[in-house]
Amino acid sequence: MARAWLRGLTCNPALPGAVLRRLLEFEQLSTSPRWLTWRKLDAEATAIVVAATRREFRLDVLENASADVDELARLAHDEDPHVRFVYAALLAEFGRRIPPGMPEVLARDSDPKVRRTVARCPGLPHAVQDRLVEDEHPGVRAAVLGRELWERLAPPVRERLLDDPAPQVREKLAELLRVEVEEEPEPEVPTAQARVTHADPRIRREAAGDPDVPLALALRLAHDPEDTVRLALSMREDLTEEQRATISYEIPPWVPEPRWIQERATAPEQALRIATSAHLGLRRALAMQPHLPDDVVARLAADEDPEVRNLLCHHCQDAPHELLVEVYATAEERSWLRLRGQPNFARPGLARFANDPNPRLRHAALDDPEAGPELPLRLADDPEVGEWAVRDPRFPADELLRRLTLPDSARAAAANPTLPPAVMHQLVDLAGDR
Repeated sequence: MARAWLRGLTCNPALPGAVLRRLLEFEQLSTSPRWLTWRKLDAEATAIVVAATRREFRLDVLENASADVDELARLAHDEDPHVRFVYAALLAEFGRRIPPGMPEVLARDSDPKVRRTVARCPGLPHAVQDRLVEDEHPGVRAAVLGRELWERLAPPVRERLLDDPAPQVREKLAELLRVEVEEEPEPEVPTAQARVTHADPRIRREAAGDPDVPLALALRLAHDPEDTVRLALSMREDLTEEQRATISYEIPPWVPEPRWIQERATAPEQALRIATSAHLGLRRALAMQPHLPDDVVARLAADEDPEVRNLLCHHCQDAPHELLVEVYATAEERSWLRLRGQPNFARPGLARFANDPNPRLRHAALDDPEAGPELPLRLADDPEVGEWAVRDPRFPADELLRRLTLPDSARAAAANPTLPPAVMHQLVDLAGDR
């Protein structure tokens, strides 16, 4: 029971900072692996984890994309060099803003591995690069060397680097200068005629779909021995439906996305023309666009091809509710659960599936925004969706407390965001006394 409570609390989205701090004090916290890498962390929670005694927690928080960057910056001063190294390695990950002064701090780190790591970061301030190129460790000097830096270095610094006592620095510089000296001029662009008749099928494929290649010339590839070449030709914008029908092609498992379809997706008349095309690849590519006009969505939602409808549900934010529920209930691939995150999935009326034999639809019933506490209470003992029902914020408070005492529902009850903080502390107390 104690393990179930602790695991549930680590999944609780409303976990207060005070409870999080206590959880991190458990020497053996039995929970989901690396739970700190995926749960959402605000500035307060990030600060608590950054101050954790256990190194594994401080390392895990560095891989959490939601962690507060200013609080994470404290790990640049961590007493453990491996933590500082990982911080330097992940400094620019997840598109994070780099706090001012952090590259300078890492460039002065006592561990050369940390300095070498930050030396490879793109976009370093010039002052940091200048410091690292004079670093006492040859690995750091070699790591920071690049063409932009070399071109702006003062002549005395260049001379010192050319005569650097470390072979790895001289080798890096020799490679850099060799590339600069031996860099060949841009090769001549082959003519459209040469591309269409080229021996390499990749070049013929690019020519077949290139709007700059005249259509009359591209049509010579209609009987190309390579199916991918014929497919690229068949998906050109300037073909008529009659011309497409004369080209033999096969639709691969992956869906080609010609740029012109992305550009026409929000233009009502042009998008509708694509949606009514007999070319299956065009309709599938159109269904993958994030937004489409209403009549185009309706057309694709009624498409006879199941994959068109499936792609529309997974990629288009305008996919209709009825189709989302249908695909959610029947899809065979593992990504079906993601459909619940689509904007049009949750709707009033889903509670009608509470008794459906399909467990996915019983799960979907919990997404009915107008259902009251009786719905999750009704599904709480369902062997396949009961855990999610107990986690539901609408779950009755008195029953939630009772579920904390039942082995089969203790973890889910501890993960419910409406659980009072006082009860959370009580669970931690009981787990600590076991």
